[in-house]
Amino acid sequence: MSESSTKRPFRVLGIQQVAIGGPDKQRLRKLWVDMLGLDVTGNFVSERENVDEDICAMGRGAMRVEVDLMQPLDPEKKPAVHATPLNHIGLWIDDLPKAVEWLTSRGVRFAPGGVRKGAAGHDICFLHPKANEEFPIAGEGVLVELVQAPPEVIAALG
Repeated sequence: MSESSTKRPFRVLGIQQVAIGGPDKQRLRKLWVDMLGLDVTGNFVSERENVDEDICAMGRGAMRVEVDLMQPLDPEKKPAVHATPLNHIGLWIDDLPKAVEWLTSRGVRFAPGGVRKGAAGHDICFLHPKANEEFPIAGEGVLVELVQAPPEVIAALG
């Protein structure tokens, strides 16, 4: 049986977020907030993640998509949230623990940090952008965030 025909114990429901990085988030806000009209719904600062981000939103309810505007706390440290302007994409997952277990068992490489609370309060984890010998499947240069979908999103998108 091929990998694509194996029954997955989880579903990707839709895009949860897009994260955009730059050296100065005020320049990002000029476009996304001032020009395009996205609402700023919060701010998240983490020394561990080397980030100061404004959490913005487009859409409402279960169809809401988060747009994170990020700048590094220290441009010389990692992770370098500004080094690639499109930092990562977030996907709603209906069962995050099952997804992590299933993907790991099939050779998908996860970034360090494991499952943890993300900026918006949902459980999250990241697929590593680069594969290695032990885990030959990865984001091929793109950091992918898996986000546990809350019940209303599962109901709306499932």
